[in-house]
Amino acid sequence: MSGKPKLHYFNGRGRMETIRWLLAAAGVEFEECFLESKDDLTTLQKGGFLLFQQVPMVEIDGMKMVQTRAILNYIAAKHNLYGKDLKERALIDMYVEGTTDLSELLMMYPFQPADKKEQHFATLVDKATNRYFPVYEQVLKDHGQDFLVGNQFSRADVQLLETLLMAEEYKADILAKFPLLQKFKARISNIPPIKKFLQPGSQRKPPTQEKDVPKVMKIFY
Repeated sequence: MSGKPKLHYFNGRGRMETIRWLLAAAGVEFEECFLESKDDLTTLQKGGFLLFQQVPMVEIDGMKMVQTRAILNYIAAKHNLYGKDLKERALIDMYVEGTTDLSELLMMYPFQPADKKEQHFATLVDKATNRYFPVYEQVLKDHGQDFLVGNQFSRADVQLLETLLMAEEYKADILAKFPLLQKFKARISNIPPIKKFLQPGSQRKPPTQEKDVPKVMKIFY
């Protein structure tokens, strides 16, 4: 039996993508078991594998973990990506919650009805450039260090980079007014395990397209 974590989700980004990012950043190889139909999800549910009847689910260290934040917290703590003390962990948590709020907006864009896409896009650009990115730009300016917390690579850096790259997929020049975030993006992207994950052929998933939406909806609804 393989000792690699096993990820159960559909073959796309969704809420599993940040888990993929964090495992990759930690240099951990993982396997994936893709849900292809509603029956696949039902099998997991009826088999008692999903504590709250939903995915993502990750088999790791003898556990069948659910709830995205719980999974990410476990991986980060296990692989020394969660700060050196409680204060650093609190900062990391705050920064991560901010990036999560923004990434949720980005993630849900393809699922918006046609008549709401324009407004959703305007909202996500506004919040990215006026609420979230200025915070991280100021953090980097204030402490002048390479990483967000404790001058040490952490999950906050991983999740911010993921969100920055996702935002650029929607608007290529979205970082134009944030020079420190541009430098941060380049710096973190060149950390060896991150650089490897960004190469073609990795387990990083492409952006969700409108054509993917019906298949995803059939699995979950």
